[in-house]
Amino acid sequence: MILLILGIFLFFAVTAIAKNNPATAKFTGAGRIVAILLVFLGITSSCIKQIDAGEIGVKILFGSIQKDVMISGLHFINPLLDVKKLDVKTQNYTMSGVHDEGDKSGDDAIKVLTSDGLEVTIDLTVLYRVVSVDAPRLLSETGEDYRDKIVRPITRTKIRDNAVYYQAVDLFGSKRDEFQQRIYKTIEDDFKKRGLMLEQLLVRNITLPNSVKASIESKINAEQDAKKMEFVLQKEKQEAERKRVEAQGIADYQKIINTGLTNQQLQYEQIKAMQALSLSPNAKVIVMGKGSTPLIIDGKQ
Repeated sequence: MILLILGIFLFFAVTAIAKNNPATAKFTGAGRIVAILLVFLGITSSCIKQIDAGEIGVKILFGSIQKDVMISGLHFINPLLDVKKLDVKTQNYTMSGVHDEGDKSGDDAIKVLTSDGLEVTIDLTVLYRVVSVDAPRLLSETGEDYRDKIVRPITRTKIRDNAVYYQAVDLFGSKRDEFQQRIYKTIEDDFKKRGLMLEQLLVRNITLPNSVKASIESKINAEQDAKKMEFVLQKEKQEAERKRVEAQGIADYQKIINTGLTNQQLQYEQIKAMQALSLSPNAKVIVMGKGSTPLIIDGKQ
């Protein structure tokens, strides 16, 4: 467009100078040729637009935004059209309490109040992108600074609005996923109305007050001690059961011995033992006393 305007201006300027100063007439032809070339290049450059990958083009004619969009590639358009390029790739917006980690410098984490009146700090990242077919509406209603006008304020507001339904401990523990899904749904609906698509909401960190942290740590330690004591008691019960079974086995064994062995059976076992000794190659002396059990003396002693 600049070349086109410059060429037209040069053409009329050369013509006007030639009329007022006949001495410059010999340069008029060359000046007009240059002017015509500039006009041609201006028209050509204005008619041809290249949209890079991951971008779309929104056409604007005299301030009026056209509804149709230009996808990536080479396009031939009306030279009077102005084309605004918008990024349709996945973008992220991070709000963090760590310095220079988020999109805003300093502490940009979201501080919310929970249902029990405690202040909780939340770090998160929003993944989103511009919806191609809704880009003209987004540009018309919001402009190119949609990150600061839509992404940031809506995300922070919806998180604060939904945090009041949860206690601080719940956000840190069992209901964290539920909280994340809830805020995702509410933010997604608002983004859609404005031409943006929410792809993912990443709750990176939830920081609780120090008093709540101490309470949670105390509870965890108590639960671990209780589980440890439960294990010890279970082990003692198993040991007691083992001893009871062992004692019962000894008692049953003694009962069987007392009721099953007779004098005749014991005498028979003694005779078998003496018979085995008599067959042994070792020398021995057998002393028969008055008792029923003989005394055996090894002859090698």
